[in-house]
Amino acid sequence: MNLAKHISLEKPLRVGELAKRSGKTVRALHLYEELGLLKPVHRSKGGFRLYSPSAVERVAWISKLQDAGFSLHQLQEFLGTVEGTDIASLAMTRVREVFAEKLRETREQVEKLQRLEQDLEASLAYLEACKTCQPPYAPHECGSCNHNGHQDGEQPLLVAGIHRG
Repeated sequence: MNLAKHISLEKPLRVGELAKRSGKTVRALHLYEELGLLKPVHRSKGGFRLYSPSAVERVAWISKLQDAGFSLHQLQEFLGTVEGTDIASLAMTRVREVFAEKLRETREQVEKLQRLEQDLEASLAYLEACKTCQPPYAPHECGSCNHNGHQDGEQPLLVAGIHRG
C-alpha cells in the first residue's frame, strides 16, 4: 500500500493538477513557464504539459521569493545568473549576495512597520477619549482639542494631519 502511494506521487502532473496542488492559477503557471521559471518535463501525446511532482516545491519557492519582494522578472534574471554560472561556488556567492540584500531590505521594512505600529497605537489611545467627547464638538474643533484628557498632550501626527491642510 505504501509503495503504491509513493508511485502515484511520482507520476507527472498536468498543469491543472499542479495548479490545484500549488494554489496558483493555470495562467500563472503558464507565465512562469514563459519566463523560464518553471519547466515541464515533457508533453503528453495529447499535447498536455507534464510537470515533475517537484514542480510543486518550485512554485512554492517562486511564491516565497515573491513574498520577499522579488518581481517575476527579477526572479528570471536571478535564475539566469545562477544557471549561467559554470562554477557552483560563484553561483552560490551570487545567491548569498542577493539574499543578504533582501534581508537588509526586509529588516528596514520591519523597522518601518514597527514605527507605524507605534504611531497607530498612539493615535488609537489618543482617540479613545474622543468616544466620550461631551458636549458634542464639530470636527473642525478637533484640531486644537483640549478636552477629555487632551489638555496636556499633543495630537499624534496621524490624528493631527487630518486637521491640517
